[in-house]
Amino acid sequence: MKLLKEKVMTEGIVLSDQVLKVDSFLNHQMDPVLMREVGAEFARLYAGEKITKVLTIESSGIAPAIMTALELDVPMIFARKHKSLTLRDDILVEKVYSFTKRETNEITVSKKFLNKDDRVLIIDDFLANGEAAFGLARVVEQAGASVVGIGIVIEKSFQPGARLLEEAGYRVDSLVRIASLDNGTVTFV
Repeated sequence: MKLLKEKVMTEGIVLSDQVLKVDSFLNHQMDPVLMREVGAEFARLYAGEKITKVLTIESSGIAPAIMTALELDVPMIFARKHKSLTLRDDILVEKVYSFTKRETNEITVSKKFLNKDDRVLIIDDFLANGEAAFGLARVVEQAGASVVGIGIVIEKSFQPGARLLEEAGYRVDSLVRIASLDNGTVTFV
């Protein structure tokens, strides 16, 4: 995606050889035009797959996921990282380790929003080691639903997430793939 690559190059900040900061357009402040284009691209990639739900994890996955769901004309669900007083019973729960935050969260989704007939597209902002995507896939599978694919806005291809997910049998589509963040420079695959 040309627009996304341009944003990464002009506004992304390389914090280390492992971390790219994109808070000016993806995970703190969001660029709505870019998010609309991201959603349209995921919808194009999964056209004909009969997606019934889009699933993400709060909070940075919400913008690309809601725009994808809008384009596909299906509901979007986000897994909560924090317990809610209104979401206590009949929930699907998984543990997910965050590479960026270096912490493990229990993510939850209400069982009433996923069922065995659902064909789910998982969307997330970043893919590093695949922990969030695997956790979301396990939630879908707990519900007896099917994971149709995993859409990633930015993949750090120098980390094993995409390979591990593909080896586990999941379809992975990344809009931008980064080969390296060495020497403070973004190098695309």
